[in-house]
Amino acid sequence: MTAMAPARTEPDLSFLLDHAGHVLRTRMAAALAEIGLTARMHCVLVHALEEERTQIQLVELGDMDKTTMVVTVDALEKAGLAERRPSSTDRRARIIAVTPKGAEVAGRSQAIVDGVHRAALGALPEDECGALLRAMNRLVTGHLATPVETPQAVRRVRQRA
Repeated sequence: MTAMAPARTEPDLSFLLDHAGHVLRTRMAAALAEIGLTARMHCVLVHALEEERTQIQLVELGDMDKTTMVVTVDALEKAGLAERRPSSTDRRARIIAVTPKGAEVAGRSQAIVDGVHRAALGALPEDECGALLRAMNRLVTGHLATPVETPQAVRRVRQRA
């Protein structure tokens, strides 16, 4: 005897968001790889250019773990795009300083990121694009702003290096 699956009464929002996010991340990874960057490297460069920030501050902004941040900053240093320096406000802290070469690459990578986002949104009619952005912003600042505690940790989707 075969068990019958329960009838779905709502759209599978988890699948839709996960699939769209996954495909967007793969397109972003491919586009940034053309200039030798990962999405994490781009994130660190852009946020470090905004103001003096420590690795810990960048971990929080980029939603990365500390080990991933160390590996990412090591790669940026090796490429000559960023360097660790003492903070000007806290001699115990080290900041990530973007080099002039890194600033130029960050400008190029931001144009790539904007292009990937523009292409995705451009696949929708203009009125649907605006509605999607308003709805997503409402969700991530409202009902879906904060993860809830669960008895078993829920793994976040991470991009493979």
